[in-house]
Amino acid sequence: MAQGYDAIILGAGAAGLMCAARAGQRGRRVLVLERAEKPGKKILISGGGRCNFTNLGAGPTNYLSQNAHFTKSALARYTARDFLALIESYGIAWHEKTQGQLFCDGSAKQIVEMLLAECAKGAVELRCDEEVRGVTHDGGFAVDTPSGRYAAPTLVVATGGPSIPKMGATGIAYDLARQFGLKVVEPRPALVPLTLGGEEVLFREISGVSAPVVASAGKGSFPEAALFTHRGLSGPAILQASSYWSPGETVMVNFLPDRGGDWLLGAKRETPRGTLRGVLRESLPQRLADILAEKLGIDVELGNAGDKVLRAAQERLARWPFWPNGTEGFAKAEVTIGGISTAELSSRTMEAKRVPGLYAIGEAVDVTGWLGGYNFQWAWASGVAAGEAL
Repeated sequence: MAQGYDAIILGAGAAGLMCAARAGQRGRRVLVLERAEKPGKKILISGGGRCNFTNLGAGPTNYLSQNAHFTKSALARYTARDFLALIESYGIAWHEKTQGQLFCDGSAKQIVEMLLAECAKGAVELRCDEEVRGVTHDGGFAVDTPSGRYAAPTLVVATGGPSIPKMGATGIAYDLARQFGLKVVEPRPALVPLTLGGEEVLFREISGVSAPVVASAGKGSFPEAALFTHRGLSGPAILQASSYWSPGETVMVNFLPDRGGDWLLGAKRETPRGTLRGVLRESLPQRLADILAEKLGIDVELGNAGDKVLRAAQERLARWPFWPNGTEGFAKAEVTIGGISTAELSSRTMEAKRVPGLYAIGEAVDVTGWLGGYNFQWAWASGVAAGEAL
């Protein structure tokens, strides 16, 4: 005999717990089923264990989706300031790192504990180690797990995407969407390191070297640090650009974003006996400066280099093309691009338009934020939107 609830939420991550707390506090009888042995596992590892829980600047322009307008309603109704007020009501100390990124002073555990306390206020029932074996829909929804069958008139899919499978991530959200006839935008890794091959393998020799750059791909351009790895490119600037990169395209890197005009010709006038290698070492890590100088092939004193050659070097350093041969995949991706199509959902409630009672929130949906707390803010906002509607 199935046990009855007002709502069943699949997934005890950021979005699922937020949704459960809001619905429970509105008097709904809520059950949360989590596949892992404990809730909030991805929250716990985020931000180096300190959880970059939101971004003060979070708005629709910070998200990728096939419908650029989909996030507007939820983000406007539950803002970063709203979540910050919740944090402060629990006495959780926080700090702003850079560019509006907010972190706990202490541990990400505080965020999970806060969410669980919010769920407790709403008498939410949480069951971990519950693998979903099947979902049926006959008027209401029935969820089968190893421990039994649970039934409710509403079902919320908050199982995330397949990024970081070692944390238990799966593609079950997409399986359920297809089961109920909802379109899925092909998922791919996002906020993910890029791999290099061919002649660019030379850059692997400087693994561990990082530098502040501007990395650009598609319509995205990000001033952050880039990190060279034994497999290719990483660091915040590259992770950001990876969300806008498509196979076969380039990633452009400006190695000296603070230099403008004919700065190399100026260096030629000021230190004609200097070398390109020497000039680059003034602004970049030595090993990176050396490899760039070697690639540019200017091995004479600047005074003996033609202006045309130096201008070409300037342009190359400002728009250095890398041709990634792939990414490090879902194993290293922080999030997933793609997911349940926003065309299938109400932007106000997250309910499926063609399947009344079925909701999808968080990373399960085709909404992907930038690096820096944006994905958590979408989890909170979409979770609240659904929780208010259940």
